[in-house]
Amino acid sequence: MLHIIGLGIDQPVQLSEQALINLRQADCVIGSQRQLASVAALHQQPNKALPKLSELKQLIDTFDIKNNNLVILASGDPLLFGIGRWLTKNFDSSLLNFYPAPSSLQAACHRLKLSFQDCEFLSLHGRPSENIRSALKDQQTLLILTDQHSNPQRLAQECVAAGYHQAEISVLSDLGYPHEQIQHFIATDLSELDQVFPELHVSVIKTHGVSRCFPQFPGIPDEEFITGKAPGKGLITKREVRLAALSLLQPANGDVGWDIGAGCGALAVEWAYWNQQQTVYAIEHHTQRFQCLQQNQKRFGVSHNLKPLHQRAPQILADLPAANKIFIGGSDGELEQLLQQCWQQLPLLSDQRSILVASAVTEDSKFILMRFYQSLQRSSASPAGNKHYQARCETLQLSVSKGEQLAGQMLYRPNLPVTLFSFEKIPCGESA
Repeated sequence: MLHIIGLGIDQPVQLSEQALINLRQADCVIGSQRQLASVAALHQQPNKALPKLSELKQLIDTFDIKNNNLVILASGDPLLFGIGRWLTKNFDSSLLNFYPAPSSLQAACHRLKLSFQDCEFLSLHGRPSENIRSALKDQQTLLILTDQHSNPQRLAQECVAAGYHQAEISVLSDLGYPHEQIQHFIATDLSELDQVFPELHVSVIKTHGVSRCFPQFPGIPDEEFITGKAPGKGLITKREVRLAALSLLQPANGDVGWDIGAGCGALAVEWAYWNQQQTVYAIEHHTQRFQCLQQNQKRFGVSHNLKPLHQRAPQILADLPAANKIFIGGSDGELEQLLQQCWQQLPLLSDQRSILVASAVTEDSKFILMRFYQSLQRSSASPAGNKHYQARCETLQLSVSKGEQLAGQMLYRPNLPVTLFSFEKIPCGESA
């Protein structure tokens, strides 16, 4: 069995009776040097230093865990931004036993008298510090696990850049140790402070004011995206069309998405920004647009779930994880093949929706999409059609006119109409 024992902030370590029994009976104990030192007096079994996750499964597989007891030491609650999530994805849950302890995040809330349920949580440990950009919101309390690259000064600089100059940042260091320390700062002051904080610390941010940099609700203004052109111009899916397309896609937790012909990445960024528990692959072959896509990925802090690919579709599609949500925004003359290939690979799922959405501006593209639309409708209506699934088809056309000033007068200048087509693959027996 694998026994994952969380070590709380208390020094010396305090363990439950069952956790202590399993620790003493373990055939081997794996943990960091600090964790192993904390429990050294509680067991006599062999120890092994915790390797990188890429090597940990190989180490565990050297033991017969069905017939031996292996202990893995974790920090606090192993299933709260800990190693537990990785273990549940790589091992049969029947082989796992968890023994949680109060985490540093929980301890930070108690020290600051914050209700745990009123806070948002973010781990920047081993992740780009720019990821905080997708988490910062107005009037929010954010608890953050950090590493050497996301020190308190770096977080303060991000707050200032987002317009939260007066954000309150508390740094709680060495929680549970006799030399525990709690310090409070204003973001503007902390951003310029020359101070080295202990390795073991938690940062808590309380934002004040209104951010003019990051969105608070879906519908990021076109002007916020980097396109290499004047603000609001360049090759992006415009806001009104973007929101309609995402509404048709119905993003959900666990989805894998493709944005084909992503341009400068407006739709892919918005998709990933509001849907943290899914992965979006953005495919763009044009070099300058791809560079803008990468800049927008970093600007909005979605490097963890947005994967830009400087490739051409449909050639790259066979090498990607299968997607259950697909948007075709640009096809470079390959629309007919893309529709056929994407529809064929779209999985038939009972627990997730499988949807293909495509946009068209030119009459040629609309003709191809209409023909595909009609073929799916005929197939679904025919008794001789596919026996495994039905197709739910929907199309709409958006005509947007935006107000502008001309010679001191208001006028509405129309954009080119955009037609959207949505095709959903539904298992037979479910209502279409």
